[in-house]
Amino acid sequence: MPIRVKEPLWLGVDVGTQAARALVVNDEGKVFGAGSAALASTRRGPWHEQDPRQWWIAVVAATRAALTGIPADAVAALAVDATSGTVLLVDGDGHPRTEALMYDDTRAASQARVVDEVGAPLWHALGYGRMQPSWALPKLLWLLKRHPELASETIRLCHQADLINSNFIGHPVATDTSNALKSGYDLIENRWPSDVFNRLGVPFEVLPKVVRPGTHLGGVGVRASKLTGIPMGTPVVAGMTDGCAAQLGAGCVEIGSWNSVLGTTLVLKGVSGHLVHDPEGALYCHRGPGNTWLPGGASSSGAGVIAEWFGAADLDGLTTAAAELPIGPLAYPLIPRGERFPFRAPNAETFMLGHADTDAGVFAALLLGVACLERLCFDRVAMLGAPTEGPLTFTGGATRNGYWTQLRADMLGRTVWLPHQPEPALGMAILASTSSGKSLADASASIVRGGRELVPNPARAAVLRQRYTDFVEALSARGWLDPAIAQYVHTRP
Repeated sequence: MPIRVKEPLWLGVDVGTQAARALVVNDEGKVFGAGSAALASTRRGPWHEQDPRQWWIAVVAATRAALTGIPADAVAALAVDATSGTVLLVDGDGHPRTEALMYDDTRAASQARVVDEVGAPLWHALGYGRMQPSWALPKLLWLLKRHPELASETIRLCHQADLINSNFIGHPVATDTSNALKSGYDLIENRWPSDVFNRLGVPFEVLPKVVRPGTHLGGVGVRASKLTGIPMGTPVVAGMTDGCAAQLGAGCVEIGSWNSVLGTTLVLKGVSGHLVHDPEGALYCHRGPGNTWLPGGASSSGAGVIAEWFGAADLDGLTTAAAELPIGPLAYPLIPRGERFPFRAPNAETFMLGHADTDAGVFAALLLGVACLERLCFDRVAMLGAPTEGPLTFTGGATRNGYWTQLRADMLGRTVWLPHQPEPALGMAILASTSSGKSLADASASIVRGGRELVPNPARAAVLRQRYTDFVEALSARGWLDPAIAQYVHTRP
């Protein structure tokens, strides 16, 4: 029997690495429907690809599941987030013409060096100093070189979220400033820097129009309406990257607040009153609501290593066994090789400090290694002058592991808030709700509800501090961590 709805509902869509998710909520954060559909990737060394045609298939399935039993006209607007730096080339009608290079694909290393040289003054002015091979602009150069047969066609750079939005609306649409950042968009001047792109040999017509997140892009088209059940004309507003979406979903909107998202990779997002500059290019800033900036970065390490190393193992059993072990060995896990944040080291690779003789010991070492990396992330952003003393939230799939979550709080020595509904899709529902005229801060305060507080255990502070010191020294000894960062860490309490 259909649910009776007398209020507007907001649809948020999140396209991640492993699945597409959809969430329907009201203005008080009550969930009326949720759905998901799996996605598959292909990895080969530094290459990581997905078939972009599968994204829309997964989004349709997730959306239909989320809308089950909900009246067709209840959804008042929708917004989409997707992985940051995932790009492809599309034709004039918005159809994929190339493979999709995923957010952590690092094949464009030589192109990144060219981009750094050509655009150095601008990248420094924008706060990140240089571009990483995994960023969208180097990958755009790689795609243009890889596919010379497209030179005679009308083609356009397309971010992952752009492709989903164009499918919802029925024609190509503008991208948003959040996704355009890694493509070289000038967030200070609010324009594509034509001088840089001319020197790189990128035709200006390849670049999409750019709008701010929350901007009305168009209405749901005929085909999308038939596939998803969303009425024609339902507003589609420009979304954000998945990290920014998770930040909104966690209610992280005030200056000094931070959201740490531990999913396949570890992503940190915060709020600052000023543009934060990182000469190493590991941290970068999105534009936030009002006059705020959203500094953050994404590591190459995270919970994805658990699935890679342990597959279908009994993770609950491993967690129970790990919790009974003393704090000991730690593993720095990377899939694939190379680190992006909190430092840049293309040659970084997995290592183990100490000896773990059992599966539970290795599992515990992995959890501890990621916790150490997370602390280094916070030390790094503090070193760069970003405010870090506001509220801290943990989100992401890894928060389901209570032992790991407590370990992370203990390692940081900070009280942590765990939101009740920690999903990027919720962040997009919040953004969609701003189409009614409310501010992002008011929408977040209204929709983000519930959760619990986690207090660090001081009894483990000394041993965790020592393991963290060991971790930092190991990174320094391998030449991956700048000595200035290591020195700063040693001065922190």
